[in-house]
Amino acid sequence: MRLLRVGPKGAEKPALLDKSGVLRDLSGVVSDITGAMLTAEGLAMLAAVDAAGLPKIEGAPRIGVPIANIGKIVGIGLNYHDHAVAAEKPVPEEPIMFLKPNSTITGPGDTVKKPRTARKLDWECEIVIVIGKQGTNIAQADAAGHIAGWMMANDYTERWFQNDRGGTWDKGKCGDDFTPLGPWLVTKDEIADINALKIWADVNGKRYQDGNSSSMIFKPDFLVAHVSEFMTLYPGDVILTGTPAGVGALQKPPVFLNVGDVVTLGIEGLGEQAQEIV
Repeated sequence: MRLLRVGPKGAEKPALLDKSGVLRDLSGVVSDITGAMLTAEGLAMLAAVDAAGLPKIEGAPRIGVPIANIGKIVGIGLNYHDHAVAAEKPVPEEPIMFLKPNSTITGPGDTVKKPRTARKLDWECEIVIVIGKQGTNIAQADAAGHIAGWMMANDYTERWFQNDRGGTWDKGKCGDDFTPLGPWLVTKDEIADINALKIWADVNGKRYQDGNSSSMIFKPDFLVAHVSEFMTLYPGDVILTGTPAGVGALQKPPVFLNVGDVVTLGIEGLGEQAQEIV
């Protein structure tokens, strides 16, 4: 299934994209797509719905964040071999983790605000793990059973805040609108191999990121198990899994985003996004 939420900010309604690419209204079946709907029981109930019998959603409505009331956003840094090589940094011995607040969440086509004092605003196209089952100290062998599906994200990062202002990475990761999510939540059965997906990002029509999830250092099952060592994971929590080479900071010379720039990005099977910087 491809689950999503459509409509104005704060008034989105649940929907699904059927096999023919038609938007269908789910609001007569569920009130919203929340963590409770991402459990095995919730997804089984949605999968049993006859999509062809649901009302069509006409036109081109705004697409919002696929999940309402996301619990927490966990980020993983420097998690692609090609990115580590480009950054001239050693491969991490274990995942680099950071947290992003919910105020960073926005829809996949919404504008993104450049912070007033930002100097080095950057992009990062990423696969997102969506948690569907609560767990703490999850064994890696059991991790797949805790994953409801996948999304994509643009993990916007202000590099001056992140690297030059002292403290933790969080300074550069926490700006308003810094985590566009969607367009869809894709259930696991739709993706044959999450570790073999094309990943790309363009700025003003020029391709900068052109990678593949096969370069991921710590794979999703490992990440779920690892993160759960430090915090309980709940249905509706999300884990951003890192980005391949091609970010702006590592261009020669570096390329950073300015007001009016448009970032377009996509991941095979997970959809596409586009944001204008304002």
